[in-house]
Amino acid sequence: MDEKHQNRKKDKYNPYTLIILGGRYYLSFKDSRGALQSIEIDEVLYELFNRFELEDISYFNKLSRHIEHSELTEASLNERAFCKPESIEEEVSRNMEYELLHRVIEKLPEVQRRRLLLYFFGEMTYEQIAAIEGCTKRAVKFSVDIAIEKLKKDFGTF
Repeated sequence: MDEKHQNRKKDKYNPYTLIILGGRYYLSFKDSRGALQSIEIDEVLYELFNRFELEDISYFNKLSRHIEHSELTEASLNERAFCKPESIEEEVSRNMEYELLHRVIEKLPEVQRRRLLLYFFGEMTYEQIAAIEGCTKRAVKFSVDIAIEKLKKDFGTF
């Protein structure tokens, strides 16, 4: 049985080739002058080299699968980020809008402000707010709708 492991991927640190010819085991390599040398080895040594080569290939395959082969820079990682960081301009703009919104909400009458905050930020329904305040659902809805209209007029799109 003649066998040469042609399909194995070689790396620069594994310069030898294992060969079986006529039931004899050989290790083939290039010497320092570049001449191809082939030495006969026993079966035990052949199996050790063969197992080492297979383990080496397996290790390199794992590395290949688990190491990303692209350039990782801060910019490329930020591009992939799920929650992308805000720029300074975006953060300042958002903070200014929040301040303006809170100032506009503070100008609302107490009942409208309370109902609006419970509805939007307390995540309560009209029915729940009405039950707390002892009034009808319709009164709460009307009050929140009026507050939203005032916010739209003073703040812009709400």
